[in-house]
Amino acid sequence: MAAAAKQTVLVVDDTPENLDVIAGILKENYKIRVATNGAKALKLADSASQPDIILLDIMMPEMDGYEVCQALKKNPRTARIPVIFVTAKGEVSDEAKGFELGAVDYITKPVSPPLVLARVKTQLALYDQERYLDALVAERTKALEGTRLQIIRRLGRAAEFKDNETGMHVVRMSHYSRIIAESMGMPEDYCDLILQSAPMHDIGKIGIPDNVMLKPGRLTDEEWVIMRTHPSIGAMIIGDHDSELLKMAKVIALNHHEKWDGSGYPNGVAGTDIPIEARIVAIADVFDALTTARPYKDAWPVEKAVDVIKQDAGSHFDPELVDVFVRELPKVLEIKEKYAETTESIDQQEQRIVITENLP
Repeated sequence: MAAAAKQTVLVVDDTPENLDVIAGILKENYKIRVATNGAKALKLADSASQPDIILLDIMMPEMDGYEVCQALKKNPRTARIPVIFVTAKGEVSDEAKGFELGAVDYITKPVSPPLVLARVKTQLALYDQERYLDALVAERTKALEGTRLQIIRRLGRAAEFKDNETGMHVVRMSHYSRIIAESMGMPEDYCDLILQSAPMHDIGKIGIPDNVMLKPGRLTDEEWVIMRTHPSIGAMIIGDHDSELLKMAKVIALNHHEKWDGSGYPNGVAGTDIPIEARIVAIADVFDALTTARPYKDAWPVEKAVDVIKQDAGSHFDPELVDVFVRELPKVLEIKEKYAETTESIDQQEQRIVITENLP
């Protein structure tokens, strides 16, 4: 079995003799890197081969150890690297300042070799344990998020079981929504939320009677009144919750049929009074509906669907978001191809029609 790679210690001191002393103590057990000033230390700490721990002198010219430590902790890439101050400054106030800046330990000069070895070993063990626990949490969080997303998509598919769409519709339109949000410069957590909440946009269709939802012909005015209640029903199904995901899902469910000019439903909200996530989903939803084949219609060519969305900018859709959508069309088409309808998904649509037509 190959021996484990040595961990790396970065020693920072402006005096070469001090570097030699520390390196001599540690070199048998660790890989040593050295820096004679703060600027070089920051560069090495933020390099591709980051150190596992930093031993940092305080009294240095131009940039002292306190300033170096502060800069390390401000940089997300280096903030978690443990820092041990090694210095002749031994006053309690000096130690307190070091700990306030994020140092994990404090060694005074002249150094004791056994003490240096013990402190470095202890802090590296703690850092290793921290990284291991972080990895476990990240793995578990990823699994939970994956499960949550699958449940959400299945809720979306539950609504589509009463419609002529497949589960791939909610996958595609949710990714289209994320592409638009990312292009707008939205924070990553917002983009994740819209990806995960968009599949529930039509959950309210569960509450629409089958004689309206599955009617093969045109709906009457009275039936349209019923159909237009599905956003409100969806909002009631999702309900009120502290979860940011469910809050956004409710907003999208309630508002994704509102139109920029105020002619939408259920509340006739207009312009920027329509929540931004609902305006995003409206474009994604309509584009996918137009460009996907259904048992009752052929898929529209992409060019025709995009032209319609452009024509409806300022009436149905937020014109600025339409510009974003058109700009990101290459990414949208990649998603469309990646999650294209399969023979199985089309068969599922036809099976649903047969099942519902034969219900008593």
